[in-house]
Amino acid sequence: MSIINDRLLGIHDDALIFQERSLKMRAENIANADTPGYKARAMSFDQAMETALQSKSSSAGSAGRLKTEDPRQIGGGGVSSGIREGFSVPDAPALDGNTVDLDKERVGFTQDAVGYQTTLSFLNSRVSGIKKALSGQ
Repeated sequence: MSIINDRLLGIHDDALIFQERSLKMRAENIANADTPGYKARAMSFDQAMETALQSKSSSAGSAGRLKTEDPRQIGGGGVSSGIREGFSVPDAPALDGNTVDLDKERVGFTQDAVGYQTTLSFLNSRVSGIKKALSGQ
């Protein structure tokens, strides 16, 4: 993101990316709830946002710095590097080695979906406010 987008959208563009990634992970976990040996994946949204905030604050004065999205690129370490994925530890593991706790995944999916919708609503109001300002309303 450019410095203009960082100032207009703040951290909310990163939040949307992290929430989308978490929703995808939870959907994969739910889809594989009956797969023997499947290890449920998880991510820490709070930790990802903290990393993104630190990254934005440390690069606030570097408007000309090239930002990359893939950590494999030269100078990599963009938004995607803030996502720390791991495996979730179940309260009661299944005999077949599957670690998906379906109840926790459903609750987490609902929370992530609400957070995603809230972030989208905020960004929508922000963009419409910018449009009004540009049109002179």
